[in-house]
Amino acid sequence: MAEALESIDKIDKIDATVIRKESAPSQERELAALGKLTSFLVGWIVIGSLLATVGFSLFLRVQKATAGSTQQKVLKLGHGLDTGHPVHKAMEFMKQRLEELSAGTVTMNIYPSSVLGSETQCIEQLQNGSLAMTKTSAASIENFIPSMSVFGLPYLFRDNDHYLAVINGEIGREMLDEGEKKFLHGLCYYDAGTRNFYTKDIPIRTPNDLNGLKIRVMSSATAIEMVKAMGGAPTPIPWGELYSALAQGTVDGAENNLPSFTSNKHYEVCKHFSFNKHTRIPDVLLMSTRVWDDLDPQVQQWVQQAADESSDFQRKLWEETTAESLEQAKAEGVTFYDVDTADFAAKVAPMLEQIENARVNELAKRITEVE
Repeated sequence: MAEALESIDKIDKIDATVIRKESAPSQERELAALGKLTSFLVGWIVIGSLLATVGFSLFLRVQKATAGSTQQKVLKLGHGLDTGHPVHKAMEFMKQRLEELSAGTVTMNIYPSSVLGSETQCIEQLQNGSLAMTKTSAASIENFIPSMSVFGLPYLFRDNDHYLAVINGEIGREMLDEGEKKFLHGLCYYDAGTRNFYTKDIPIRTPNDLNGLKIRVMSSATAIEMVKAMGGAPTPIPWGELYSALAQGTVDGAENNLPSFTSNKHYEVCKHFSFNKHTRIPDVLLMSTRVWDDLDPQVQQWVQQAADESSDFQRKLWEETTAESLEQAKAEGVTFYDVDTADFAAKVAPMLEQIENARVNELAKRITEVE
């Protein structure tokens, strides 16, 4: 009996060994399959992560590029005129055209009435790049670009056609370009008509009527010399302070064009306006070279085109505004005087014969030869 039980036990052990040996390959196969599946899943997880990372990176780049392409470039412009002046309206026209040409990617913010400073202060801001553009009288620029003083020479232009031929031609472009060395890029000219004397109490019919009168002038050596030659006492005062100076009696009169006279309501103080037409000094639209040089060539082209179109627009508007200003001033009680300009020209003739600056002398001679 014991022998039989021992035999059965041996058989069970043999069977268990056989079973273990038979099941081992099956488990190995299952483990191998599970390993392959795990590797496959891990691989896809890694690939998915890489694709997600690359996709998100591309998304950010597209977003950044899109934001960059739609970001609006804003050019800041400051000047001393009021919002009713035709030159200010011309600059508003320029802003509109610039936005149209650039499909809204470039625009201008315009600050009138000297809120950013006087003409000289705005020019200085252009030079250091803190301001993009300004409108200034050519007379104010002569302190930075001496050749611009040629515009301040009295009775240099024969008539309006002669004046336009000069500023629209080779000489005009040369003078705009001469500001580059002083970080001033000239864009265009705006017509400022003829400058004339207007006074509070004494009408100016002849140069003798200026004797002893304090006449406001721009901060221009040429303007100061001209008024002195005619017998007056030139008094430089910033344009924005002139109304108060007239009202308080600091000066007896001033000299400027008719639209500026009415737009600043100087007719409320000065009731005498004489058409002696001593100078034709254009306004000049300047841009900081520090800003200009940083613009893409395409943007530069848009800015120049908008400026040129605004200049053409302004000249038409100037004629209309001058006629309207005349009627407005008459309605306000201003008396106008047509005078013999030859008398005034004779007083200042030596200024044209004794020009000390060689470049200005050259320009003056070339201007007289323009037909």
